[in-house]
Amino acid sequence: MSRPVLREAEEQPSAAFGGDTPSERAVWRLRSRGCWDDAAALLEPRAAAEFTAAQHRAALLVERCMYTAEGWAEAEDALRTAEAVAGDDDQRGAAACERGQLAYASTVLGVRDRADEARAALGRAAALLTPTAEGRALLDFRRGLIAENLGDNPQAAKAAYRRAHAGATAHGNALLCSFTWRHLAGLALRDGELAEARHGFTESLQLRERLGFLVGMAPALVALSDAQPDESEEGTRLRAEAGRLFRLLGGVPVWLAPQLSEG
Repeated sequence: MSRPVLREAEEQPSAAFGGDTPSERAVWRLRSRGCWDDAAALLEPRAAAEFTAAQHRAALLVERCMYTAEGWAEAEDALRTAEAVAGDDDQRGAAACERGQLAYASTVLGVRDRADEARAALGRAAALLTPTAEGRALLDFRRGLIAENLGDNPQAAKAAYRRAHAGATAHGNALLCSFTWRHLAGLALRDGELAEARHGFTESLQLRERLGFLVGMAPALVALSDAQPDESEEGTRLRAEAGRLFRLLGGVPVWLAPQLSEG
């Protein structure tokens, strides 16, 4: 049965650009559909003086780079604004975490090798964020990405993803949980643990459905299809649905194109 991926969000993603005010909900709706420029524009009037708005705007534009491989100058500018208005160590740590993610995206997408900068920025974030800071879970997740994709160290990645998952669960960050589920499942698939991989990919997909995170649906569908038996009907259906969403969103995320063109 086809999944209702186009429905409105049934819940808001705590600590992930979502919230209960009309403005926060508007930002989330735009972001979840890949309209990062429009979402960032809603935050721009407050970004010059308010760190939360500046950090959220920077994070949106960094995410746009990760999904589209474009907009690097705008993301850098937004990061400089967030760094300028940060008023305490947790805020400076959150800004450093975004800078590390931008450098990671540039490296993993083959735009420019900034791996050293990514590691240094995340190291700075780790030194600045207090142990109980909400941003710790996101930092752990991003350190896992670097360990897995830049360091080829799946054991370190798994440990980081597990810490991130625990932190995201504790803070009610359902969107981050969808990412940690997917990446833990990817490591399980790499180790041949198919049942564990299918479980994690399914959890990730269901969270994205409930949140209405449309722009993240195609990657979740492809990941789950990869854990199905070769040439299975379910795997074919999942991949076909991923392709439909990928085209609907204008070809984002760009890094998914080679997988959807296979066969």
